[in-house]
Amino acid sequence: MRIKSMVATLVGRTSQWGLKTFFKGGSSLPGKLALSIDPNVLSHLAKDYQIVVITGTNGKTLTTALTVNILKQEFDNVLTNPTGANMVQGIVSTFLSAKPKKGQKKFAVLEIDEASLREVTKYLTPELFVFTNIFRDQMDRYGEIYTTYQMIVDGAANAPEALILANGDAPIFNSIETVNKQIYYGFDHLPDQEQMAHYNTDNVLCPHCEHILHYKMITYANLGKYYCPNCDYKRPELTYRLTDLTAMTNTSANFIIDEEAYQLEVGGLYNVYNALAATAVASHYHVAPEKIRAGLAYDEKVFGRQEVIHVDGKECTLVLVKNPVGLNQVIDMIGLTPEPFSLICLLNANYADGIDVSWIWDGNHEAFATMQIPAVIAGGDRHEDMALRLKVAGIEEERLTEVPEIDRIVEEIHSLPTNKVYILATYTAVLQLRKKFAEKGYIKGGMSGE
Repeated sequence: MRIKSMVATLVGRTSQWGLKTFFKGGSSLPGKLALSIDPNVLSHLAKDYQIVVITGTNGKTLTTALTVNILKQEFDNVLTNPTGANMVQGIVSTFLSAKPKKGQKKFAVLEIDEASLREVTKYLTPELFVFTNIFRDQMDRYGEIYTTYQMIVDGAANAPEALILANGDAPIFNSIETVNKQIYYGFDHLPDQEQMAHYNTDNVLCPHCEHILHYKMITYANLGKYYCPNCDYKRPELTYRLTDLTAMTNTSANFIIDEEAYQLEVGGLYNVYNALAATAVASHYHVAPEKIRAGLAYDEKVFGRQEVIHVDGKECTLVLVKNPVGLNQVIDMIGLTPEPFSLICLLNANYADGIDVSWIWDGNHEAFATMQIPAVIAGGDRHEDMALRLKVAGIEEERLTEVPEIDRIVEEIHSLPTNKVYILATYTAVLQLRKKFAEKGYIKGGMSGE
């Protein structure tokens, strides 16, 4: 290791120790300091690792967590990056924190932001990329979905020998030739039935001839067994297949993947995709089904992903929402709840959330009007926009309260009429609310989820 890299590593690790010891934080700053001394420090820190990179619009965090949980059943050294630290400085901080045992195989399973992938892969060489999906998200930052896809394809091309494991049900992942070899995972759980996606669905034009795609099966949005009726474009062959979805509740799912039965302790069809991706990664590394089952059964909820927080008798489920497709899947999951519940919707519009909040109008908030919800709170920086959207969706004014300050939300929870509470929040609202929960002693940690 070069002298510059040694100094950068020493400074980074020292600052990391100080921040964690005295301030209970430090997910990105140590990496930033190390990079300021040696911009190539990541290539030195990561050189002995087998690296799996997980990227895409939705599902990165839970897919990463599940993959780590499963691989830990088989391997002793599995490094991963904390929630929110998925850009270059955060990745450097992750490797600075590593304390592997000598002589053992070292894995790093990294969630990486789509826009950062090209930069990160200049300095480390993954052997496997996992592409979860590409949906319209933070248009002011990422642009259109094909722009986002090109970002991650270019990032993967920096490691041309790496394999891409992509969601085969997403048409975009089969739209262009890639430098990297690709294999696919997907759903094959229903008999063929001729259908088309909803008229307001993105990415349903054939990339070869621009005819509208047809489907033999749709899971949600544009995901499914697609084909073009005008040319030979169709869903590719699946290497890893989910063949049966045997049970689904708001808190769990049971399913069959490649003739093996699994259970996930998180609700929602979208999370079954995350479990399928994690299982596919594990199968790629020859992890036995019983160890995959053990990893999927790990029921500690990931930061902001159906995280359950108990507030003086109230069971609050915190869910991050950031784009229409993800929101609609969350709404479908909530709709499976058997008992009445209260609802809190927190909308911020900071850079990390996406400054443009018009996406809330594409979410199916109308479904809430058909559920047993006696009280609804609209909060956050853009509480007025959120309240208007809920009113238009059919939530009557007598059920709806506006609470602009997220600091007040915890107190408002006490007055809600139900024991069950769902909190849907954009990214910075999740951070702010978790910080307040931590200050009140309801959770440990706070803003970073560490």
